[in-house]
Amino acid sequence: MLPQFVYSTEEFVTDVLQKRENRPPPSKLDSLIRDGWTDRMDRGLFRYLLGDLKTRVLPGSNGYVAQLNVQRGIERRKPQEILSIQQEFNPSQFNFNKINAEEIMFEMMKDAGGGRDVRDDQLPQTCRTVVLINVSPLEFGHCLLVPDPSLCLPQILTKAAVQVGIESVLLSSSPGFRVGFNSLGAFASVNHLHLHGYYLDHELKIESSLVKPLIPEKNFFRIQDFPVGFLLYTESEEVEMAARTICKVTDFFVGENIAHNLFLTRGCPPSGQMQTAKESCLRKGVRIAIWPRTSCFGAKEESAFNVALCELAGHLPFKNKKDFECTTEREVISIVQKYLLPDDEFHKLEEQLVKHLLTH
Repeated sequence: MLPQFVYSTEEFVTDVLQKRENRPPPSKLDSLIRDGWTDRMDRGLFRYLLGDLKTRVLPGSNGYVAQLNVQRGIERRKPQEILSIQQEFNPSQFNFNKINAEEIMFEMMKDAGGGRDVRDDQLPQTCRTVVLINVSPLEFGHCLLVPDPSLCLPQILTKAAVQVGIESVLLSSSPGFRVGFNSLGAFASVNHLHLHGYYLDHELKIESSLVKPLIPEKNFFRIQDFPVGFLLYTESEEVEMAARTICKVTDFFVGENIAHNLFLTRGCPPSGQMQTAKESCLRKGVRIAIWPRTSCFGAKEESAFNVALCELAGHLPFKNKKDFECTTEREVISIVQKYLLPDDEFHKLEEQLVKHLLTH
């Protein structure tokens, strides 16, 4: 029988710091992912053996974390043909109802009873999330969070999906557990609603990058550092409000046919000025970065790395040894820049988005 992880807000981990010493032990969610993932790697259910990835931090102010992952570039499933950000779910194409059942690690669902015992058949379907291995992993623990696959939802974020993404980060005691989302046209390869989760035990600049307040009462900011985007911050008490705001943003993007990537990570509270060492280590809450970008439909892939959720956040899985060893920060910026909106388009979008959020 499929293991079920029923959680409550009481299991959110708040005392997380971005430093290697004195880290809390793995949480229940961490153990489920780590044990389930390792078991399936041992049983040969992945397309390749991941092993320890060669990693280097590129010299420069952005602190890009480069990793060599040749096999993913070769072995991963061919992406579906995507023609529109609003493309409907197609049951005849590959989707997560067609996977090998052994790839599913567990189901997770929030305790809808507020602490009361609730029979399994009374749990609302919308709160079920299937957690399965990504058979072409980026990093250790790379899994997919699929909100009730039987609903056959297209790759367009829902409030429930965003909420489970934020809550997954809060349920992990590791500052290195990340969650992300690629929209259609932003290198999503399967048009069936899913988020990515994985561990990267290296600090990323996005965890503490400077921001400019746009709507302070909604914890909505502009990321000041490259690549420019939007950022929400939430701690455990405000998850629902944050999920609602994020969905308003992504729904606006979908309505305007704007491709987008999201990256959710532990991060320090947003600030417009340099923080003390102690402040910059705090990881009590979650930073949700949202990058609007140019759409890629049938576009030729980059030879070094594709620009999707983790690359925008500063984690670069390289496809070949030469690029991994030789690419500079300046070259990374040049590649990423091609996929960002031009400055004038971004600022116009920012104005529209702020107005939209203030009136809806």
